[in-house]
Amino acid sequence: MTATPDTLPTPDAGRDPLRRMIALAWPRGRRFALGVLLGALATGSGVALLSVAAWLLATAAEHPPITALSVAVVATRALGVSRGLTRYLERLVTHDAAFRTLADVRVRVYERLARTEPVRRFRSGDLVSRLVSDTDATQDLLVRGLTPPLVAVLTGGVAVAFCTALLAPGGLLLLAGLLLAGLAVPLMAAALGRGPGRRQAAARGELSTALVDTLHGAPDLVAYGAMDRAVRRVEEADAELTRVARRDSALLGFGAGATALITGLTVWGALALSVAAVEDGTLHAIPMAVLVLTTLAAFEIVAPLPAVAARLGAIRAGGERLFGVLDTPPSVTAPGSGTVTERPLLDGSADATALRVRGLRVRYGPEEPWALDGVDLDIAPGRTVAVLGPSGAGKSTLAAVLLRFRDPDSGTVELGGTDITGVPVDEVRRVISGVPQDPHVFASTLRENLRLARPGCTDEEIRAALRRARLAHEVEAMPDGLDTEVGSHGARLSGGMRQRLALARALLAAPRVLVLDEPTAHLDPDTRDAVVTDLLDAAEGYSTLLITHDLAGLDRVDEVYVVAEGRVLQHGTPAELAAREGWYRDALAAGTG
Repeated sequence: MTATPDTLPTPDAGRDPLRRMIALAWPRGRRFALGVLLGALATGSGVALLSVAAWLLATAAEHPPITALSVAVVATRALGVSRGLTRYLERLVTHDAAFRTLADVRVRVYERLARTEPVRRFRSGDLVSRLVSDTDATQDLLVRGLTPPLVAVLTGGVAVAFCTALLAPGGLLLLAGLLLAGLAVPLMAAALGRGPGRRQAAARGELSTALVDTLHGAPDLVAYGAMDRAVRRVEEADAELTRVARRDSALLGFGAGATALITGLTVWGALALSVAAVEDGTLHAIPMAVLVLTTLAAFEIVAPLPAVAARLGAIRAGGERLFGVLDTPPSVTAPGSGTVTERPLLDGSADATALRVRGLRVRYGPEEPWALDGVDLDIAPGRTVAVLGPSGAGKSTLAAVLLRFRDPDSGTVELGGTDITGVPVDEVRRVISGVPQDPHVFASTLRENLRLARPGCTDEEIRAALRRARLAHEVEAMPDGLDTEVGSHGARLSGGMRQRLALARALLAAPRVLVLDEPTAHLDPDTRDAVVTDLLDAAEGYSTLLITHDLAGLDRVDEVYVVAEGRVLQHGTPAELAAREGWYRDALAAGTG
């Protein structure tokens, strides 16, 4: 069957990463079992091919009738064909199963990032490394780490039994050689590779982080003369990854050399035992040739295992980093089917857009101070309310709760009388939308950035939203209009244009409550005043929450809440607060926010 991320088993966080990665492939266990069987047939065909060839050559040396060799000739051709065919089918089956599992894992990672908001808990370059290299470790384990050992057990057992039937001491010697080359050497390689593998995964993540940070921050790094330092950081990360890769190559060389040594000693031992058996008359010359060459061919079975074992450390480290994303605790707990309210979030009543916050408390860890400590706030339908305060006051945490990026630790947030924590997250975000202080702009066109809010919207609806956001004239003046590429993170747009683009995107979603979180945080004073004016004009008619640390545009709001250290210090209209002693009047007098 085809598994989806919802049907995949959910591994326990405390289990070994390798076992958890194998558990992800459990829905395709039959396909992998078929791949192992085909791999055993391919490897067994190779061993049998050399055995039959040895019998054919040894028999031909005695000049028998050609008819006596016809069966061996046909068998040789058949084994040659079957070896290639079964190897192809084994690769086809196992890689198909591995790629499908890998696709499921990628979907699961993306869904976790989308639904539990851990994106900002990882640096962008490190997150890219986790999504690409560390996720690919699942494929490496399944294709290279799981299939070859199982194939070796099956074909190795058959080869030992065959050689034992020819000469018991020779079969026991082959068993000992295969155990050394296929078990002892890989175990030693795995033990030696655990540390380098962990360091390799960390070094790869550090290199990716340093490279992405340098590329994205290049303009600022050049402006502040820090580019040389950033380039040195990339070079140091690359040098560390190179050193670890060299250690990994040394391990691979050790495994290959040890296997070759054991192979040679075992073949010489088998030859010595066979010669002695021939001299004693207990073994004929033809079976002797078959025994020796079968012993040589049998080591093809275990040849890949030392390299696989040496890679287990890196695969395990990659799995740990992968599950570091999948195990990230959610910031928002989705309501269960039995707890979701039956009442729609917007039912058409007069107070459907009334927002009411009571006793809201939030903190980011058990030992952390309260980011919000008992906040009460009301936004009447169609009113504009500002939450004002210094940086670190808890304002952005309030926005995160309203937009369902965090759960309250206690208290309630109600919209139209309905507690939003009992409503599906996507439904809340359909009704409450906004403009963050650092809106994300995708490296695509203006049209595609806007259509994210409503994929089926028309160009006319997009232009209407741009007009409300005071961005229509700028877009019309661009040579490509809505097809203009905005660059990575909107680099081809000014700060004010990025804010207006984010507002137009929010308006296209047709929300009922707008949350404007520090919309002027990175703008110069002249641009700031114009952007605030445009945002508040566009938000007219909505229930609007303006979260800010400065006083620009506060003469346009109906009420102001002054927040500091997670608590509401003052509440009233701008005129009332200006006439009252406190933080607001002091800020007015100082001319700062």
